[in-house]
Amino acid sequence: MTTNPDLIASLVQREFQRLPSKRKPVVRDNGLREWVPLSGIVAEGADGRLTCLSLATGMKCLPSSKLSRAQGNVLHDWHAEILAIRAFNCFVLDECQALANGSKSASEFIRRRSGSEMSATPDSAVDRDDCADWHGQPFAWRDDVLLHMYCSEAPCGDASMELTMASQADATPWAVVTTPQKGPSSPAPVPIAIPLEPATPLLGRGYFSQLGVVRRKPSRGDAPPTLSKSCSDKLSLRQCVSLLSSLTSLIVRPDHAYIATLVLPKSQYSASGCRRAFSDGQGQEYDDDDDDDIEAGSQQARMAPLALPDSGAGWGGGYKFQPFSVKTTDLEFAFSRRSTTTSPSPPPVPSGSFSPSPLPNSSPDPTTPTPPTTDRSSVSERGNKITPSNLSTALTASGREETTLNGVLQGRKAADADIRGASFASRRRMWSLAVEVANSLGGGLREASQAQDIQEVYGAVVPASPSNLLPTGTSTEPGPASETKTRAEIETQGRKTYAAVKGAPLLRSRQRAKEAARRLALRGWVRNTGDEGFAL
Repeated sequence: MTTNPDLIASLVQREFQRLPSKRKPVVRDNGLREWVPLSGIVAEGADGRLTCLSLATGMKCLPSSKLSRAQGNVLHDWHAEILAIRAFNCFVLDECQALANGSKSASEFIRRRSGSEMSATPDSAVDRDDCADWHGQPFAWRDDVLLHMYCSEAPCGDASMELTMASQADATPWAVVTTPQKGPSSPAPVPIAIPLEPATPLLGRGYFSQLGVVRRKPSRGDAPPTLSKSCSDKLSLRQCVSLLSSLTSLIVRPDHAYIATLVLPKSQYSASGCRRAFSDGQGQEYDDDDDDDIEAGSQQARMAPLALPDSGAGWGGGYKFQPFSVKTTDLEFAFSRRSTTTSPSPPPVPSGSFSPSPLPNSSPDPTTPTPPTTDRSSVSERGNKITPSNLSTALTASGREETTLNGVLQGRKAADADIRGASFASRRRMWSLAVEVANSLGGGLREASQAQDIQEVYGAVVPASPSNLLPTGTSTEPGPASETKTRAEIETQGRKTYAAVKGAPLLRSRQRAKEAARRLALRGWVRNTGDEGFAL
């Protein structure tokens, strides 16, 4: 099957163009044109049909200092790539719920697993120590449906460092200033290039001469610090753990839910950067013909240790290292930070692309392009001045659509976030949705047994009530301040926390895959903790 990157890019862009203007960047009153990155997940069936399953825009993340107040209600990272993946997981859970409750008899993307497929899993697996190869998920991603990802901008982090250097007035790699020990004859500090240890966590674009390392968001040095890893690092990890989140992978087997192709605009593509960030040096398909770049990228491929025979990559549970290919497109997103007034017209794609429909077998006819309709604010009267958009948009093929600001629904305040302002892609709402799916399971004897195990991992269902919706920090008991308890403390008493779900024995295979990736390839990865102590 030959993947057409132009069709994938065009499909995601068209679905974004269908959104109302309130969910798109604008030209501000002062003449500044807003721009925003766009990402989407596209499924390709065996017959070549393409379906956009999720898309998102955004470019910010939550400062570490605010994590403890999030309580699962605030997004941690709403860079377009990461939010599109979270939205994809919402779509998968929605699809599973529709199959479980009977509202859909079949899905083009997900299938029910037979009892024999789950029969190797021991009963009462939750109570066993040996859950390393647990595979009792009632659903699986169809093995003849490929998953592709489109990004309108180069993923931040290692894959875009060459682009970052090229955009500088002086592309000479920054030197690390070293200060010798003080003494009467000590020389002045001298800037010299010193290779940093691979395990050294770097902030944003700092020391961009250091390549192949884990980087943190945001890129700006004057922004509040975070421990959110760069999109390059997170996409690299997805090559080991699939697109499915921890919550989703308890319900859907991860074997075939890996990215097959990453599509980038040619202007945002660095062959050496992508090979170094994502490749194992074993010949994945990349869009370039430069043998020198290929050789250099293969030598520096940071994921290469995972392809070695002694890497211990037999993680079980359907997890494996599965690197994606990178392809490019000439199409530019209408709201990118580059001028798009003369961008190429995208090739025609099926109308109503959220519903699978056949694509032409031959190449699109360039004489009959059907460019997407664009708002007046996105193309005309934009000038040359640009500024990042503060809004983030997310959309799924299952009908979810929203706009967020600072990690919560637009109109809500992140500082006072509760479930009413939580995004459908937030930790709390995703967990709640997974519980709903688990409670809908149990069609057969084997599935009922597995459903009970899964329900036990997710914890008891507690419906939302006014007391659940109190802002974090609100006292719910009388008495001295030292004796009062916050909503979070009361909710978690005797109840399963989000941290407990993520650390469940049934997820041991996934945990082992993540640990191996971080130990062998993504050294310097520091966990972003502080928002895992809440309960439903």
